[in-house]
Amino acid sequence: MRRAKRAEQCVWSIFATCVGFGGVVAGEGGLVEVFLPFQVASRREMEERLRAAYPGATEDGPLSREAARLLEGYFAGKVVTFELPLDEGSFTPFQRQVYGIVRRIPRGGVMTYGQVAALLGRRGAARGVGVAMARNPLPIIIPCHRVVGSGGALIGYSGAGGTDSKRWLLQWEGAGL
Repeated sequence: MRRAKRAEQCVWSIFATCVGFGGVVAGEGGLVEVFLPFQVASRREMEERLRAAYPGATEDGPLSREAARLLEGYFAGKVVTFELPLDEGSFTPFQRQVYGIVRRIPRGGVMTYGQVAALLGRRGAARGVGVAMARNPLPIIIPCHRVVGSGGALIGYSGAGGTDSKRWLLQWEGAGL
């Protein structure tokens, strides 16, 4: 993910969910990375992952705490709006465009990679959209799980748990699959 970021400028917070413990990292420019809770059974395990990925980062800053609170709400079944600053410093211009569109997909909704590309005015860029989704460091906040293959196929999910997690997230949100 975005670990080239200077870890000593980052803060992290842990959130507890019905499927495990997740983490969120923030830097001076906004949110940097979300660690999904799938396959993480303990707070200690998530803390170890965060410390390994961001050595020198500290625990609990205001932005990471707020993001963790919202993510806990999301995983508790609440409708949450993530109106938080994102650190887009390492995003390409194309990724910024793709992520902007994907952030507007409503809870329970889906779009295909081709539909996102068409909204960009680049009908032939579905693969590029897929690459941007695979490099998304902020799953849930940039809801890449809501982007599916043609015909609704659940292809490609680089988040923890792979396509099983994608399916779980979409069902959690009430998406008709």
